Amino acid sequence: MNDSVYRRIEQSPRFRELVFKRERFAWILSAIMLGLYLAFILLIAFEPQLLGTRISPESTTTWGIPIGVGLIFSAFILTGIYVYRANGEFDDMNQAILDEVQK
Repeated sequence: MNDSVYRRIEQSPRFRELVFKRERFAWILSAIMLGLYLAFILLIAFEPQLLGTRISPESTTTWGIPIGVGLIFSAFILTGIYVYRANGEFDDMNQAILDEVQK
């Protein structure tokens, strides 16, 4: 691609829409993950006895283990959601932009 194609892409309203949607979606997912981590840290700070409580009287596992593992899995889930949308909607928008400017 040459400079004129790049300029046409940057000036395309569809490209601006793609950038806006992708950035907004990434920020939303980042805020969700940050909120989950913040909630976990606040739980550690203000209710540590909850995390240290056993799941059942005969169990050696405390509530902190599944909550921590759930936090880690939430990062994988949010990443999967982003990849799913990126490979679908965002790639389709990207291809439409390329088709438009290469005419």
